Amino acid sequence: MYYESVLKRIPTEWAQPVNYFLDMGEDFIILNNLLEKEIKISFKAYECLSCGQDLPIFAQGMCKKCYFESPQVGEWVMKPELSQAHLGVAHRDLAYEQEVQLQPHIVYLAKTSDIKVGVTRKSQVPYRWIDQGADAAMAILETPNRYLAGQAEVLIKQHITDKTGWQKMLKGVTTDKKLREVKKQVKSYLNEELLTYWLENDDITSIAYPILKHPEKVKSINLKKTPEFSGKLMGIKGQYLIFEDGRVFNVRNHSGYVVGWSF
Repeated sequence: MYYESVLKRIPTEWAQPVNYFLDMGEDFIILNNLLEKEIKISFKAYECLSCGQDLPIFAQGMCKKCYFESPQVGEWVMKPELSQAHLGVAHRDLAYEQEVQLQPHIVYLAKTSDIKVGVTRKSQVPYRWIDQGADAAMAILETPNRYLAGQAEVLIKQHITDKTGWQKMLKGVTTDKKLREVKKQVKSYLNEELLTYWLENDDITSIAYPILKHPEKVKSINLKKTPEFSGKLMGIKGQYLIFEDGRVFNVRNHSGYVVGWSF
C-alpha cells in the first residue's frame, strides 16, 4: 500500500500502551498495527505548515519567513518565562498569545532518561508527556498562565535538567530516582508566590509504549541526508519510530516534509 502525507506531530490516544496514528489529511492509519512490518519512507517535497508553500523547512515545520513571523513559534513557546500576554504586551499576535498563554499551565516532573522538569498547558496532559517519551510523570504546580509556570521552571532547572537524553530514552535506559522524592526536594527551590500553586496530590501517571524491542544502539535518520529508507518497525516512543536495525526516525522533527509511505 502507498500513501503520501505532510509530516506533523504524531497524534496519540491515551491507552496502555499508547495508540499512535499517522495523519493522512482526510484519514488516519493506526501505527501500532504496523509493528513488525516493513515500512518505506521517501521524501517528496516540502509544505510549510503555515503558508503551505513548497519551501525548505527552517524549523518546527515552517519555512524561514514563517518561522520568524508566525505567532505559533514565538520565543515564549520554548521559554515560557518570556510570556507577556498577562501584561497585555504582544510578541507577534496578542490575541493568539492571550488564547494560549492565559490558560491553566502545569509544571511537571517526568521520568525519561533522567527526571526532568517541564511546562505544558493543562489541556495537553498527558500528551506532552507521551511526546517526550516519559515512562512516568507527575504534575507539581498548576498556574493560571504560562508566565508563572515559566518562572517556576527557571528556578527548578537550576537543580534539575529540563532536557531529555533521547538516545537513552529510546534504549529504555532510565533513572532509579523516585518522582515523589524529587518533588519533595523541588519544593524548597520555589518562592512563596509560586508555592501558592503547589499541588499536594502525588499521583503518578505511568505510560507504556508499543515497543517490541528496544535498540541497543541508536542512529537517527535525517531525510535531508537520507531521502529514502526502509526497515521493519519495532516500536514507537515519544515521536520516534524505532526500526529493527536501531535506526530511529523523529517524525515531529520532520514536520512540513511531504513523504511517501509504503507498507
